[in-house]
Amino acid sequence: EVQLVESGGGLVQPGGSLSLSCAASGFSVSSHWMCWVRQAPGKDLEWVSSILSDGDRTYYADSVKGRFTISRDNAKNTVYLQMNSLKPEDTAVYYCVRRDSTCTTGPRGQGTQVTVSS
Repeated sequence: EVQLVESGGGLVQPGGSLSLSCAASGFSVSSHWMCWVRQAPGKDLEWVSSILSDGDRTYYADSVKGRFTISRDNAKNTVYLQMNSLKPEDTAVYYCVRRDSTCTTGPRGQGTQVTVSS
C-alpha cells in the first residue's frame, strides 16, 4: 500500500525557515518523480517543486525559486522541502505527491499546515 506522511509544518514569522519531510512507504521515492504541492485557503492546488527520478533534477515554481529546496534521502525513503525566507503568501497546506500524470494527481499524504505570520 502506498503511503505518504508529511511532517514539519508549523507557525513561523516572515523571513523564517521550516523543513518539511515526507516519509514514503509501499514504493521507492528513488524510482518516482516526486512533488510538493500546496493549497491555500479558498485556492486551487498549486505545484511548488519536483524532483525527478533520473539524476535528481529539480524544478521550482517561480514563486519559490531561490527560497525553497527539494531533496530526497533514498536510504530513508523520504523527500524533503527546505523552505527559507518564508512569506505570508506561503501559508498553505503542503502535500507530498508521487507524481502520476501531473504533480497534482497521484497519491499524496494528509498534508502539513504551514502558517507564516507575525
